[in-house]
Amino acid sequence: MKFVHWSKAAIRSRASKAVAVLFVAAVGAWLGIFFSGTVRAEIGPVETGMSLRPAWSGETVVDASPLGTLTFRTHAAPLRLRITLENIDQDRARALLEDPRLADRLPALIETDLLDGVRALVIRSLLCAGAGALVAVLMVFRRPRVALVGLLAASVALACTGALAALTFRPDSLVEPRYSGLVAAAPSLVGSAESIVTRFESYRSQLTKLVTNVSKLYDTVSTLPLYEADPKTVRVLHVSDIHINPIAWNVIRSLKDQFAVDMIIDTGDISDHGTKAENKFVNEIGRLGLPYVFVRGNHDSMTTQKAVAKQKNAIVLDDKTKTVEGLNIYGLGDPRFTPDKSVPVSAEPGTLDEYARSHLPNVDEPDLIAVHDPDVAKGFSGAAPMILAGHTHDRRTTMFRSGTRMLVQGSTGGAGLRALEHAEPTPVQASVLYFDKETKRLQAWDDITLGGLGEQSVYIQRHVEADPDRMISPEPANAPSPTGSVTGTQTPTAGSPLWHQRQSSPMLQRSPTEGDRES
Repeated sequence: MKFVHWSKAAIRSRASKAVAVLFVAAVGAWLGIFFSGTVRAEIGPVETGMSLRPAWSGETVVDASPLGTLTFRTHAAPLRLRITLENIDQDRARALLEDPRLADRLPALIETDLLDGVRALVIRSLLCAGAGALVAVLMVFRRPRVALVGLLAASVALACTGALAALTFRPDSLVEPRYSGLVAAAPSLVGSAESIVTRFESYRSQLTKLVTNVSKLYDTVSTLPLYEADPKTVRVLHVSDIHINPIAWNVIRSLKDQFAVDMIIDTGDISDHGTKAENKFVNEIGRLGLPYVFVRGNHDSMTTQKAVAKQKNAIVLDDKTKTVEGLNIYGLGDPRFTPDKSVPVSAEPGTLDEYARSHLPNVDEPDLIAVHDPDVAKGFSGAAPMILAGHTHDRRTTMFRSGTRMLVQGSTGGAGLRALEHAEPTPVQASVLYFDKETKRLQAWDDITLGGLGEQSVYIQRHVEADPDRMISPEPANAPSPTGSVTGTQTPTAGSPLWHQRQSSPMLQRSPTEGDRES
């Protein structure tokens, strides 16, 4: 019995020692990689510095300081490849951009240069990691044989990590970059969404576009180049829930210019209380100089809607369809008017869904539907390929079983004064959507987030529609007949508007607004 007890103790001791060796070797390898330094490499006309660091998730970061950074989820291994753009060979860049023969050779040249740089970086990182593991184990255990075991374990772990990175490499990750930096530089660095979708063949072509765009940016002296948007797209800026925050107009003007958008769609709550005093705020719409499509939100009174309609470039959609810049857009204003907590909301999501379904006969195969509340949007599933909404101040996208995609926008006004109700400020958000001019289908979209009060620093996430030409199937028409009521005050008068002022749908009514009572 004593012999058995000794054997178990010995096994536990050896196992603990082995775990300790592996842990020390891992720490040493990690430190070796961390202090491995930077490899200098020329990628086409761009002089870069490459470094490899341990990370919780695999990604490649391109630092184009001072313009911003691009992040790509290129692999699944716990390593971060960082490429810092340090300088541009102006003469070489100009020659490549101006000479078609040199430009044709640029993809292969960039690929070769990049692979050479990564290869040199990997070799240096492996050597430093191995040396770090060997030295760390030797310093702790002071036995060369144990140190060699630690080196072997670190080598196996590094080999597995490298194999995982190679096996999980995603060339198509280059079409969905995350950008952070100056909003003025974003369109040029991120590139044209339509070109990426329709012309994507291999990661070489995407690297070529990135290097070319960076070269053009650094080639300028006093001003950044204008963003040359792809002529095959209709670019839509989606904003929502401005809540009379004047910062929103600065953001909208900046984005419309930098991304060369063709129109703006506002999915409601431009106002806060729907009073006449707030109507002056919407006058900024008339100064934007491009179509501004608007649907009423639950903080917008009919007075607010009329004030928006008076703007020369505004297109108010309330159970109407309008063709704007080639896109057939159907819009439906929110039925409720709940400017503050003194007016209770009694509408159930199912009721809103049913009300939307009651308007389906008025929807004539639009390319796009705009509403305020996502619960209303659900009732239009299958009626259009794309639905835009807002209301929740929480951006998200949903693909319905019908094939319809719903994009719920955050608050372009940072939730107005409501931003002060939370520990963290509500971010300022908007999106640029790219539609094909011929098919009228969404190809890609950029989600734009500003964390502060200014519009210069920006975070952008590019998304590509996986199946833009998918079939859209109508949802089964199994909804019961509309019943119930909405809003707290059920005292409609001759001047109080019903939903879309349609007497045929008495189940949901808007309460009289301050502006309505005054008029």
